[in-house]
Amino acid sequence: MDYSASQIESIVRQVLEGMNNGGQKHECKCGGNGNCKCGGHGHHGALPKTAHVALLTGEKKIEVKEYPVPELGDDDILVKVEGAGICGTDVHEWKSDPFGLIPVTLGHEGTGEVVAVGKNVKFDTAGKPIGVGDKIVTSVISCGECYACRMVPGRTNLCDKQGVFGLIGDKPDDHLNGWFADYMVIKGGRGVTYFQVNDLNLNQRMLLELACVCVHALERAQSTGLIKFGSKVLLQGCGPVGLMMICVLRAAGVNHIIAVDGNEDRLKFAQKLGAKTTVCFRRPDEDTLEKRVAKVKAVANDVGVDFAFQCTGAPVAAADIFSYIRRGGGMCEMGFFVNNGEYSINPHFAMCNKEINIVGSWDYSAEDYPTTMAFLHQCKEMNIPIEDLITHSFPLDKMNEAMETNVAQKGIKICYIAD
Repeated sequence: MDYSASQIESIVRQVLEGMNNGGQKHECKCGGNGNCKCGGHGHHGALPKTAHVALLTGEKKIEVKEYPVPELGDDDILVKVEGAGICGTDVHEWKSDPFGLIPVTLGHEGTGEVVAVGKNVKFDTAGKPIGVGDKIVTSVISCGECYACRMVPGRTNLCDKQGVFGLIGDKPDDHLNGWFADYMVIKGGRGVTYFQVNDLNLNQRMLLELACVCVHALERAQSTGLIKFGSKVLLQGCGPVGLMMICVLRAAGVNHIIAVDGNEDRLKFAQKLGAKTTVCFRRPDEDTLEKRVAKVKAVANDVGVDFAFQCTGAPVAAADIFSYIRRGGGMCEMGFFVNNGEYSINPHFAMCNKEINIVGSWDYSAEDYPTTMAFLHQCKEMNIPIEDLITHSFPLDKMNEAMETNVAQKGIKICYIAD
């Protein structure tokens, strides 16, 4: 039987693939330059035998530990970590272990380069090809079984058992499950989500998760119909979440943002990002709620803002937010990702009489990630200096110092950068 050259080439390729790791397909990222050492086994070169993690072993005590790199399962990915943002949730866990996870490898705002994949790994959650050499971030893990997962699958942030890598806890056979490490294993399976992000630089990738929180909050706010080009929008709390929210609002076309905080440096940063009006509760002429409300109304049609985002975790601030909002306006509460206590309001004056539209925002869904990537590109198009949010970086063996820097509010966004 005669075979054409193309048929012979196809047969040889199939035989070789069958010889390599039981038929496991490998998408080589070396560009065909002849320098590939992976041999078709789903990785390039020799893989590390051990990895270092910054393990939280007690309250305010992170220690660098070394563990064996486990054998990858068919759905798993080994990542060489490049960096990770430090979230307020990480700080809360470091301070007092409110989630009861100790010992735990923290870090859920991370990114890195894929160095090995299981044979079933071909595409990311959005359907983009993924393999060795690609840049990657992780998103939420949902159970797929609870009411929210079954009935509203597009809102996996409402999963009763929602998780993220970096808030799992240390297990006998699973130590490399957080981004505060030099290598991390993404254990695949039901509900695990991750994205290929080759078109974003390291700073953008480390800010992606934080930005996703704010993009999701904007989507919740837009459900009220009150976010428009001419809207006056107030933002309370100029920490990393609040400042990122300013960037999201600017990219969405909101032109008059009022920023409220007690830190003048952060308010200056808010102006740099696009806030037109700042209010500081430590200024003598703004040191009471009545004075602050008067200033807000003076720039908001003498009636109050159309919409407000509450981004602090302080109950007293959360109680104040209603006073800034006009009748028929709206508010998104996004500041309490942990239980920081309660506050008291008069519901007649705060909500009913003014017919306030109130939405809560919790976390994000994997579906928010593609939109957030587009937002990061929009910031570049609009020259919104989002990457300036990153003010400090620390190596793995200085993570306690990094947490202390965050608690002292000495910077804006604190990050871990791998060596």
